[in-house]
Amino acid sequence: MRLSRLLVPAFVLTFTALAPATAAAQGDGVPRPPTFPARAAQALVDGIQFGAIIAITAVGLSLVFGTTHLINFAHGELVTLGAVVAFFVNVAAAGPGLHIVAAAAIAVVVGAVIGAIAEVGLWRPLRRRGTGMINAFIVAIGLSLLLRHLTLVIFGSRPGSYREYDLQEPLTLGPVGITPRDLTITVLSVLVLVGLALLLQKTRIGTAIRAVSANRDLAEASGIDVQRVVLFVWLLGGALAALGGVFFGLAEIVTWDMGFRLLLLMIAGIILGGLGSAYGAMAGSFVIGIVAQGSSLWFPVDLQNAWALLALIVVLLVRPQGILGRRERVG
Repeated sequence: MRLSRLLVPAFVLTFTALAPATAAAQGDGVPRPPTFPARAAQALVDGIQFGAIIAITAVGLSLVFGTTHLINFAHGELVTLGAVVAFFVNVAAAGPGLHIVAAAAIAVVVGAVIGAIAEVGLWRPLRRRGTGMINAFIVAIGLSLLLRHLTLVIFGSRPGSYREYDLQEPLTLGPVGITPRDLTITVLSVLVLVGLALLLQKTRIGTAIRAVSANRDLAEASGIDVQRVVLFVWLLGGALAALGGVFFGLAEIVTWDMGFRLLLLMIAGIILGGLGSAYGAMAGSFVIGIVAQGSSLWFPVDLQNAWALLALIVVLLVRPQGILGRRERVG
């Protein structure tokens, strides 16, 4: 009797443990992994969202390069500052804090102000002194390191997240799934990019920006206030970087080096699309985002940025001026 009392519970436990395996072997009631077309469609949706975030942050960097010929290596820190400012306003130490929409608006204003201060207080005086491009690049790298480690001291090394829209059930759209938060980020990003394109094409300041990017000396001789245009570009670039930082923090998480991790992809998108072309930066950023997410179908996620940069190399071997860049004579 004692032996039977011991064997019966053991038999029940063994049967319970083996039942799922048996059901899996028979294929009854066990969800099967998604097919490759479904996973490819999901990767495409994720890539479009990621590319839209890269595009918002890269356009400002591209406009700055087009008007000043400066690759601002501190642009990634503007992305981080936007996300961190929104985090502190949203997740207040004392009190409930503001909603993420209001926090994002404040972060965009702060990003624009920081961009303007950098132009008036640093880059304009350096241009007046005739500072060379190599020296300006070194200054930009030093400014990037300074801002990044100041953010580390103030924000800390622990990641954080916003209060709203943290956990959501995904919406199923055919073979793909996307949360309402990610869908909103993608739609808003595309709307911002469309609005920026209309600004560049339909407004006087947009025409002036394109003129300065095409030929600075000729634009100045035509009566365009180049200094005012450059200041506006820095304002716009700082605002877009901060907005992209908020979107990036919503889609993933807020960290002290998030902008630095995104900087290489921004530069890759700009070069891929064509240096100095805002529309090229948009197109190149979407390509980089889609390739980065699509590569995870075959390779580890840790290598997705490497494959995106490999796509950049391949395109430049075929078309050195980039997707929407123009050929230029050298010498």
